[in-house]
Amino acid sequence: MLTKRALVRAIELPTVEAAIARAERRSSGQIRVSLAPLFWGSVRRAAERTFDRLEIGSTRGRNGVLIFVAPARRQFVVLGDRGIDELVGPQLWDEVGVALGVAFAEGRYTQGLTHAIETIGEALARHFPAESGDSVNELDDTVDLRGVFG
Repeated sequence: MLTKRALVRAIELPTVEAAIARAERRSSGQIRVSLAPLFWGSVRRAAERTFDRLEIGSTRGRNGVLIFVAPARRQFVVLGDRGIDELVGPQLWDEVGVALGVAFAEGRYTQGLTHAIETIGEALARHFPAESGDSVNELDDTVDLRGVFG
């Protein structure tokens, strides 16, 4: 079983955080990554609670995205706020989740996350391109390690 602790050691957090910053420079959207500890209950519901805790739904454009990783379950949930979700639908989030699963199964944790961030960043740039004045970073770029209940 891949634990959160083992995953944190294996992932190059500065590389992931730099990928978030790069993706966000191209759009007004915001991206957060959260690594969850072992927990009971629905992974989807845990992702929704984390989405709320991290205030991803409070961005001006309603264009925040959460990549939620539950390593002990080998499951991933990608949630987009209303603004981006209405434009890309669940298909993009499902594709990103499947690609993450493949990368993690191969032990390519950092590469899997950075690729997911780049894919989401492309969608955000296409639908919410950066304009002058969009340089405000509404959400922290650091990987969330606080857990499901924070």
